Amino acid sequence: MQRKTTQRQAIRDAFMAAGRPLGPEEVLKAAKKRGSTLGIATVYRAINALLAEAWLQAVRIPGEPARYELRELPHHHHFHCKRCGKVYDLKSCPGKLEALAPAGFIVQSHELTLTGLCADCA
Repeated sequence: MQRKTTQRQAIRDAFMAAGRPLGPEEVLKAAKKRGSTLGIATVYRAINALLAEAWLQAVRIPGEPARYELRELPHHHHFHCKRCGKVYDLKSCPGKLEALAPAGFIVQSHELTLTGLCADCA
């Protein structure tokens, strides 16, 4: 993002305050709660710019639209609520997943997503 506007700052603030990955509609709702007047097209443009700046990274859940989170976060995994659709950060990694790979295979990276119901939906 080349210029700093109050709308773009509201979008950045939404991500920093969320504590979990957000979809564009969630970003719009959070930014509007902070008093910003913006539309969904502005949110998408800002997300694309923040991805290009490597300030955000995409969180991919199979069969779902991408959510986005701060790139600076340490390695972690996610929980996807099947009822409300929200995605939450897990605070740790189980590690030692290389042991699950077949003999002779080399694990270069991994992603783990737990699915179920979040506390609000359970």
